[in-house]
Amino acid sequence: MADCEYEYDYLIKFLALGDSGVGKTSLLFQYTDGKFNSKFITTVGIDFREKRVMYKPNGPDGMGGRGQRVHLQLWDTAGQERFRSLTTAFFRDAMGFILMFDLTNEQSFLNVRNWISQLRMHAYCENPDIVMCGNKCDLDDQRVVKEEEAKELADKYGIPYFETSAANGTNVNKAVDCLLDLLMKRMGQDLDRTLRPKGQNSTDQLNEDAGKCSC
Repeated sequence: MADCEYEYDYLIKFLALGDSGVGKTSLLFQYTDGKFNSKFITTVGIDFREKRVMYKPNGPDGMGGRGQRVHLQLWDTAGQERFRSLTTAFFRDAMGFILMFDLTNEQSFLNVRNWISQLRMHAYCENPDIVMCGNKCDLDDQRVVKEEEAKELADKYGIPYFETSAANGTNVNKAVDCLLDLLMKRMGQDLDRTLRPKGQNSTDQLNEDAGKCSC
């Protein structure tokens, strides 16, 4: 029997967050529809978009394994302070986070630290999967945040960094694909630990687990 179009292997929820006006709505729309709406519409509370993707993990030999059908729900949050209590309520349900700032707005970059603090307080664990995106890289003549500064901050928190453009699509797919890969690998590691017979954990593995929260 042919697969129903509604069937999938995983339902994954990602949350986009960052200051108002950094391009969260536009980036998600570019990812799901491949289009850009130049008219700025402020998100009120929470909205979301959906997309089906096929995830193929790369094995140790570089060969991809069996593809997994993934249904992505991409949640779009309001950046304004008055909606903060509402949006943080969704942090615990999200499985990964797209943390965005505007390369033409220094304050939105400075506020990244505050968003990470909020994440660590409200997300499903203290070290959730995050990718950081410096958006509007197409507006090079208006840039005020240097790439080196952003990379340094991302390295400090141990998260991947991408310079994206919701307008022309630069690195949008790469950023979301990277986040999906991080999450799927985390899920695979958690499953391996669950299925591993007692006594087979090495000291290194135990030390690694001690540094992680249980997710």
